[in-house]
Amino acid sequence: MEKKKRQNHHQRFACPYCCFLLFSVFTISTTAQAFDYSDALTKSLLYFESQRSGRLPYNQRVTWRDHSGLTDGLEQGVDLVGGYYDAGDHVKFGLPMAFTVTMLSWGVIEFHDQIAIAGELEHALEAIKWGTDYFIKAHTSPNVLWAEVGDGDTDHYCWQRPEDMTTSRQAHKIDQNNPGSDLAGETAAAMAAASIVFKKTNPRYSHLLLHHAQELFEFGDKYRGKYDGSIGVVKSYYASVSGYMDELLWAALWLYEATDNEEYLKYVINKAHCFGGIGWAITEFSWDVKYAGIQIMASKLLEKEKHNHQAYILKQYRSKAVYYLCSCLNKNNNASNNIDRTPGGLLYIRQWNNMQYVSTAAFLLTVYSDFLRGMNKHLECPAGTVDHEEILKLAKSQVDYILGSNPMNMSYLVGYGSKYPTRVHHRGASIVSYRENKGFIGCTQGYDHWYSRQEPNPNVLVGALVGGPDCQDNFMDQRDNYMQTEACTYNTAPLVGVFAKLWHLQANHEPELVASY
Repeated sequence: MEKKKRQNHHQRFACPYCCFLLFSVFTISTTAQAFDYSDALTKSLLYFESQRSGRLPYNQRVTWRDHSGLTDGLEQGVDLVGGYYDAGDHVKFGLPMAFTVTMLSWGVIEFHDQIAIAGELEHALEAIKWGTDYFIKAHTSPNVLWAEVGDGDTDHYCWQRPEDMTTSRQAHKIDQNNPGSDLAGETAAAMAAASIVFKKTNPRYSHLLLHHAQELFEFGDKYRGKYDGSIGVVKSYYASVSGYMDELLWAALWLYEATDNEEYLKYVINKAHCFGGIGWAITEFSWDVKYAGIQIMASKLLEKEKHNHQAYILKQYRSKAVYYLCSCLNKNNNASNNIDRTPGGLLYIRQWNNMQYVSTAAFLLTVYSDFLRGMNKHLECPAGTVDHEEILKLAKSQVDYILGSNPMNMSYLVGYGSKYPTRVHHRGASIVSYRENKGFIGCTQGYDHWYSRQEPNPNVLVGALVGGPDCQDNFMDQRDNYMQTEACTYNTAPLVGVFAKLWHLQANHEPELVASY
């Protein structure tokens, strides 16, 4: 992701009892149209194969990619081959990669059967395992986690295919003297969530993931600090603005889900106030800010009888989860406490890569809709009561906007539909495939001959969710317009489960959900 794009995380939090971001309200009616959610699901999982680093497997389906980053970690004497490139460049950033894997895993946990029936479970598991295999390598000892491979500054001076990389592949780590509780916490969450995914089909691997997750959580909790304070080079790209407290709560919750060990739940309860879990009222959920996800997960625990003695704190978590959900639904009393909408109905947080917040919102809304349906309950918002169907309608409206129900008639999921971005800000996609032409392409040659071309990219980055339109639904399909045309792994990851859920409803001829947002 380009440098400027990562510098937009400075207005994230509400004060404990009010929203910090100011929003205006739009009421939009959209005409429902049918979308092929099965095709969207298939393509969303293909995207992760485009982002693979390392030696590609025999069953690689994205054939314009080839092996890359095969010496990663060599200078430091550690094997760091593998993992994912986060976006349109070739740095391997640990924090967004871990969040990507957490969201892929959560999607499989919530919508396992729907993904399986759609025939995409194997591909979903492969996408998760490609990330967790790398995390196992990167966690070289209990108190050491390799956080980044590559250098964002030198990488951005080059426009090269990953197969041609000549930029620095220096690796950076966190350890007890250079802590990174946020990175350790998110990686622990990812591995704990993935351990649940693999528990039945690959119990030995699941156990290994859980072991790493527990060690990483202990490491992050014992040696506290922000990872961007230890690794300065990441500050311009993935600075941890929210700090590390949300990731430690997040990791503890996922470890509780994976182990049923009450000690992890006690951590979530006892740290609820001092770590902000029941203080911050948040209107976004992202690779940096985990509070909304924590609050949704914690609130679901209330319905289990064994948690009655923790109900006082869990109800406070739920009140903040309700705040987030109602802000999406435009159901908080004060307009400034609701999320803005574009005239076309898209939830709108900020101009750079807004779609990341849309996809996470669609996911949390879908998960909570399912939860309410199972409990036969409603959501009580300040501005009115909402049932599970209305919540799902909003999630669907956001997905449908992504797939083409928008003023531009543009699918922002690349490769889906008849009209989608063709000049995605992505080095590998914008240059002739290495498998087609193995001639070396250098840094400046890439900028001179490929970056500045007006023609569409020679390779379609299928399944990528780009940054998306501005606050007026306008979108410019230009390679240098990276705030709108760059895609990231954490944009697409939350949609995998949502696509499967919507496809299943469609396949079972559920009544059409007509969006009215």
